[in-house]
Order: sequence, then C-alpha cells, then structure tokens
Amino acid sequence: MSQTTLVLQTGRLTGSPAARRLRAGDVIPAVLYGQGMKPVTVAVVRRDLRQALSGPAGFNTVLSLEVDGKKYPAVIKEVQRHPVKRSVSHVDFLQIDMRELLTVSVPLHLEGEAKAVLAQGGLVDPAVDTIEVECTPDNMPNQFVVDVTDMQPGDVIRLSSLPMPSGVTALGDPDLVIVTAIHGTTEADAVPEAVEGAAAEAADGEATPGADAGE
Repeated sequence: MSQTTLVLQTGRLTGSPAARRLRAGDVIPAVLYGQGMKPVTVAVVRRDLRQALSGPAGFNTVLSLEVDGKKYPAVIKEVQRHPVKRSVSHVDFLQIDMRELLTVSVPLHLEGEAKAVLAQGGLVDPAVDTIEVECTPDNMPNQFVVDVTDMQPGDVIRLSSLPMPSGVTALGDPDLVIVTAIHGTTEADAVPEAVEGAAAEAADGEATPGADAGE
C-alpha cells in the first residue's frame, strides 16, 4: 500500500496565542504520538494536509509523516474543528505499526435507484454513515458501497449482509440495520381513508335531525 508523504513542522510554540498565530498563517497545530515514542509537538500547512487527504480514503489515508528528516507511518486519530467555521483547528496524528490491527470507521455510500420503492412514494435511507471495522493499514478499505437497485418497500440490509474485503472484520452487532427501504403513501392507500371520512360525515348528518326532533 502506497503512503502519502506529509512534511510536518517542528519547534512550534505551545499555548493559545501561538496556536492562533499559526492558524492565521494557514498552519494547523498538531501532535504526533504513538506506542514507544514521546509525543512530538508539530504543525502542518493546511494546504498540504488538504492535498494529502484528497484521495478516496480521505481521513483514513495512511500517511508517511516526515519530521526532521525521519519518517513515521501514521493515520489521523482525531481532528478538532472551529465551532462556527468548521475548519480544522488541531490534528492528532497516531504513529502506527503496519502489521498491527487498527479500528477505523469507513464511510458507507449508496448507489443505484430503488425504483420499486420510489414508485410507492417511499425512500431508501442509510441508517448509518460509517461502518466500524478492524484491519491492518494495508487492508483498510476506502469506502463501502451498497447497491440499492433491487430493494423493495420494507426491505432492510443488515451489517452481516455487507461483504468484507479479505483481512477486514466488521465490528458491532451483525443484525445492525445499515439501510432501510421506507414505505410511502400511495393513492390506493389514501382511498380507504377518504371513504371512511365521507361515511363518518354522512353518519353525522343523519344523526343531527333526529337529535333536533327529540328536543
């Protein structure tokens, strides 16, 4: 598996004022840590980070971080965002062992058009956005794609039905519903309701004269 190289800056000052100055210059404060190493305070150019994560794996991209001439295989463990702008304000990089298992959340995407569901006014709804799996960095999937073309109203797709690539294990309840085909309301469904409403109005009309006569 090829790794995307990302050069990190070292020697940055810590503290909120220093972090604000970095962000003003489009540089993001960050930290690199991992088993057997002392955490390293670093920074990354926002443009370089965006480019490194622009591939299909997105935030699950396996990175080769270059720090003072030394390279570390790593992934993004956590990002913090500005509460309003939603721009990345801090990054945690985790050094990894390419042979060890990782737990990652992989995006779930739907493809195709469930015509039978749409014809009845229904819709296909993804119950989850990501699938949590365990795998080595070499086997990490970029995404899971589910074809919903043949789904019928009321159908569900469960986690156990999602094919896993070799070396990848899905975590969680196998019966977890990940996609649902929701029923809609058709004209045929609406007719009985209309008939019932008309019958109720007629019954009310017949009962009213009798009530007046008895007074």
